[in-house]
Amino acid sequence: MSARPARVVWFAAAPDPAPPEPLSLVVERFERLLAAPEPIPAEDPGASLNPKQLERFAAVLAADPARWRHLVRHRQDARVYEQIFSDERVNAWLICWGDGHDTGFHDHNDSAGGIAVVAGRVREERLAVGSPTVTRELSAGECFNVPATAIHRVLNGGAQPAITIHAYSPPLTRMGAYRIGPGGALEREALSHEQELRAEALAA
Repeated sequence: MSARPARVVWFAAAPDPAPPEPLSLVVERFERLLAAPEPIPAEDPGASLNPKQLERFAAVLAADPARWRHLVRHRQDARVYEQIFSDERVNAWLICWGDGHDTGFHDHNDSAGGIAVVAGRVREERLAVGSPTVTRELSAGECFNVPATAIHRVLNGGAQPAITIHAYSPPLTRMGAYRIGPGGALEREALSHEQELRAEALAA
C-alpha cells in the first residue's frame, strides 16, 4: 500500500504593521486644529490654563518639531520623557512610548493637562467605580485633555512606538499613583513628577 502523501497547509503571514505617518502630515493636522478659534482666555493673565487651553498649548508644541524632534528616543524597558517647556503657569514634556508601556492609574494632584499625540496610538482609561472604565484611543494628530480631578492611565495603544506631548497647568510638581492594597482597599502614593510612574495592575 502506498504511503499517504502528507497534507501541506499554508498559513498566511502576519501583516506588517502599518508604517508611521510622515511627520509633516501630522504637523498639518495640528496646524488645522490651531486655525480654529482659541478657547476663552483666563481673565487673570497669571491664572492657570484651563483644560481646553492646555490641549491647544500641547498642539502648539506638537506643531513645532524643531523644539523636540532631537529629543526623541525609545527604550524597551521604560518610557523616555524630556521637559520641553516651563514657566510659572505651564510645564510640558515630550514622552516616548514603547510596546506595552503603561503609566498605571494616577492623578496630577491639582494640575489639569492637555495631551497631543505626535506618533503612534495611545489609549486613555479613566478610573470609574460601579461602571466600566471609560476608554478612548487617539492617533497621531489628535489631542485630548485631562481635568485636575481625573484619575486615569495612558498606555501605548498600538504595535508601533508612540510619541506624545503633555502640558500641565499649574506646573506639575506632584502626582498620585493608585494601587490595590491588602484587603482590596484602593491606596494612593504621592510622587514627585520626577519619579516615572510604573504600570500598576489594579488587582489584589
